Amino acid sequence: MIGKKIRLERIFNRNTGRTVIAPMDHGVSSGPIKGIVDIDDTVEEISQGGADAILMHKGIVQRGHRGYGKDIGLIVHLSASTSLAPDPNNKVTVTSVEKAIQLGADAVSVHVNLGSATESEMLQQLGEIAETCDYWGIPLLAMMYHVARKLKTKWMLNS
Repeated sequence: MIGKKIRLERIFNRNTGRTVIAPMDHGVSSGPIKGIVDIDDTVEEISQGGADAILMHKGIVQRGHRGYGKDIGLIVHLSASTSLAPDPNNKVTVTSVEKAIQLGADAVSVHVNLGSATESEMLQQLGEIAETCDYWGIPLLAMMYHVARKLKTKWMLNS
C-alpha cells in the first residue's frame, strides 16, 4: 500500500531505516509532567534534538502541530488509563483510527498490559484496531507490557 509506505517514511529515517520516537502520552495517565507542560516548546526541542516522531494523545495534537521548523512524524496514541483508576493497568480505547487520520497521524499506537485482569479485552481491542489500520493503510505500534507477577516463571526459557 502506497499510503502506508508514505506514512512509514515520515516516521523512519530514510538514510538509516531507524527511528527515534519521543513519547508524550504520559500526561493522561500521570497528569502534567515537567518537560511536557509547554507542548510547543517541547516538540520544538524534540524535533531539533533529532527525533523522527512524537507520540501523543489526540487532545494535545493541536498544540504540538508543526507549522514551522523541522518536520516530525506524528503517532496518535489510541488507548489510555489514569493512575487514579481502580485498575490503572486496564487500558481502554479513547479514540479511533479514523480520528487519528483526521488529525494528520502518520501512525497510531495501542497499549496492552499482558497478564492484567483485562488482558483479553485489550487484546481484542488491539485486533480490531489492527484490522482498521490495515483497511486505511496506517502503521500500528503495539506497546506490549507485562504486568503479571507470575509471568517470569511461566515464560522463562532455558534458565
